[in-house]
Amino acid sequence: MKSLTDGQIIWEPTNEQIEQTVLTHYMKWLKEKKGLSFQAYHELWKWSVDELEDFWASIWDYCDVKAERNYDAILSEQSMPGAKWFEGARLNYAKNALLNDQEEKTAIFFRSEHIKQKEVSWKELKEKVASVAHSLRKLGVKAGDRVVAYIPNIPEAVIAFLATASIGAIWSSCSPDFGARSVIDRFKQIEPVVLLAVDGYRYNGKVHDKTSVVSQLQKELVTVKHTVLIPYIEKKTVDMIPADIIPWDDLLNEHAELSFESVPFDHPLWILYSSGTTGLPKPIVQGHGGIVLEHVKSTKLHQNMNSEDTAFWFTTTGWMMWNLLMGGLLNEATIVLYDGSPSFPNSEVLWELAEDSGMTFFGTSAPFLTNSMKLGVKPMEKYDLSKLKALFSTGAPLSGDGYKWVYEHVKKDIWLSSSSGGTDVCAGFVGGVPTLPVRIGEIQGRALGVRVEAFDEKGHSLMNEVGELVITKPMPSMPLYFWNDHKGTRYYESYFDTYPGIWKHGDWIKIDGKGSCIIYGRSDSTINRSGVRMGTSDIYRVVEAIDEVMESLVIDREVLGRDSSLLLFVVLKPGSELDLTLTAKIKQQIRGQLSPRFIPDQIHAVEQIPKTLNGKKMEVPIRKVLLGFEIDKVVNADSMGNPESLQFFKNLARELNEKKIF
Repeated sequence: MKSLTDGQIIWEPTNEQIEQTVLTHYMKWLKEKKGLSFQAYHELWKWSVDELEDFWASIWDYCDVKAERNYDAILSEQSMPGAKWFEGARLNYAKNALLNDQEEKTAIFFRSEHIKQKEVSWKELKEKVASVAHSLRKLGVKAGDRVVAYIPNIPEAVIAFLATASIGAIWSSCSPDFGARSVIDRFKQIEPVVLLAVDGYRYNGKVHDKTSVVSQLQKELVTVKHTVLIPYIEKKTVDMIPADIIPWDDLLNEHAELSFESVPFDHPLWILYSSGTTGLPKPIVQGHGGIVLEHVKSTKLHQNMNSEDTAFWFTTTGWMMWNLLMGGLLNEATIVLYDGSPSFPNSEVLWELAEDSGMTFFGTSAPFLTNSMKLGVKPMEKYDLSKLKALFSTGAPLSGDGYKWVYEHVKKDIWLSSSSGGTDVCAGFVGGVPTLPVRIGEIQGRALGVRVEAFDEKGHSLMNEVGELVITKPMPSMPLYFWNDHKGTRYYESYFDTYPGIWKHGDWIKIDGKGSCIIYGRSDSTINRSGVRMGTSDIYRVVEAIDEVMESLVIDREVLGRDSSLLLFVVLKPGSELDLTLTAKIKQQIRGQLSPRFIPDQIHAVEQIPKTLNGKKMEVPIRKVLLGFEIDKVVNADSMGNPESLQFFKNLARELNEKKIF
C-alpha cells in the first residue's frame, strides 16, 4: 500500500455492496417510476444538474418528505440570488425528524468527558421535545421568534433545537468555547427572545465555568426575555439558580402532546454564521424545506444512511456539521454526540467511542485523522470496529498519506469519504459516492443536484486545472437571506460580485474527466481551523482593541498537504515591544473573546501592513506570497499604497518555504 500514489484506487466496493446502497435503490426507483436509466454515477449527476427541477422533485418523492401541503411549482425563479423553490408547500423540519414509530430504539447516544454514557430513546426524545415546545409557547415564543443557545454538543441541545423548530421559531447556537464577544457579535444581530445556556463545560480534563459569560449575555442581549440554564457541570437545585433564570427542568415538567407548526417551504429554520474580512459575522438564514431536502439527499444517497445506522460527527454546536448530524434523525438513524477533547484522556478516545456506540458512520475532520497518524494511533489493533462501514473526512483537504493510514490502521474494508462544502449552504458540494472506488487524495464526485465547476479569473470553466470553486445553478439550501440585510447587498457581495449570477465559494478546486475532485484549500482569506471558519474581521476587532496594537493582519497558510499555520502580524504603537508579556496578552484576548482554536501559531511585529491604494489590507495576495506563489504574479506593486512593506513578507516566505515550516 505504501507504494500507491495519488490518484490510484485504494478501495473498491464489491458488487454486493454496490447493490445494497441507497443510491442503487434510488437509481432503480428512477427507472421504475420515471423511466430513467443511468449506467454510471456521472450520468446520474449530469441529469441531476441539467434537469434540476425533475431531480429535486424526485428527492421529494423518493425520500418521502412529510408535508401538510404539496408544492405548486418546483423552481419558479432560477436566478442566483433569489431562486424560489417549492412555492406553496407547507411542512416542518421537526415533523420530518420525529414522526416515526421507532419509540424504544435509541435516538441519541451521548458521551462527554465526565458522563460515560447516556442514551435517549425515540420515545423519550419525542416526549421531551413536546414538553419543551409547550413551555416555550407558554413563555410567549411564536413562529419567527429567535431562540439562541450557548450549549455544547449534548442531548439538551438536540431537544431544544427540535422544540424550537416544531413551533416555527428560529434556532441559532454557539459553542461555549466561544468567548463572550464572539457570541454577542453573532446573537445580538438577530434579536433573540430566549437564551438557553449551560453553567460551563469540560475540555481536556479542565472545567470551564461560563456563568459570568451567561450573565454578560443576559446584560448585552437586551431583547432576551427569558434565560434557561442547563446545569451541566454542577447539579443545581432550584434555590441555587438566580431568580431571573429558568431551570431547564422547568421546561420538562409539563406533559404535552407533540405538535408541529405548518410553515412555508422557505420559512427560516436556523441562522448559521460565516465571517469575512470586514464587518460582523454574517447571519445566514436557511429554510425548513431547503434543509430537509438537502439533508435527506446527503444522508441517504451520499452517506448511504438508513434507520439501522449509528452516525457520528465530531463537532461542536458552533459548526455546521452539528446541523448536518441532526439530519441523521431525518433517516430514523441513531446519532452519536460527543462533548470533549478528541485527545483526552488519550488520543484514542473517539475510537473507543466508535466501539462502544456500535458506530457505523464515523465523521471527523482531516486534521484529526492526520494527528492520529502522526501520533502512531492504530485503532485496528485495539478496538472492535466490525460495525464501522464508513469514515467521513471534512473541514480541510485530506492528504494522500492520510488515505493510506486509514486503510492500514483503521480498517481495510472501509469506505473513506472525503467531502467539502460550506456553512453557507449547510451541505456538501463534493463528496462521497458509495458506488465508486476510492482514489488516494481525491474526492469521489460532485454532489447530486449541485452544479460544481472550476472557473478561471475570466469566468471560463476549467477541466483538469485548478480554479475557483463555483456553483452555476441554485441549490435549495442556499441562504434565504442574511438577517437584517434588507436590500440583499451583503449577500450579493459575499458570493456573486466576482461572477454575476454565479456563486463563488472561496475554495480552490480541480475536477477531472471522470468527475473526481481535489480541494486545495481556501482561495480567499477566511480562516479554517479544523473545519471551523472565522473571518479575519473577528480577529481584527479583538487584536486591535489591545492598547499596544495599532493594526494587524492575520494569514492562514492552510492548503492541501500542509497543516494549518496561523500567522498574525501587528503594527505596534511607538515605544511598544512584542515581548513575552504582549504576546501572551494577545493570545489571551483571542482565547477569551473568540476561541482557543484561533490562537496564532506565530506573531510577528511589522512596520506596516501591506495595503492597496484605497487602504484595504491585502490579505489574499499576502496569503499567496506566504504559500510560495511568485510575488510578481500575485501582487501588483503599482496598485499598492505602501509597496515597501512587501520586503518583510518576501523574506518570511523564503524562510518558511526553505525550512518547510508549514
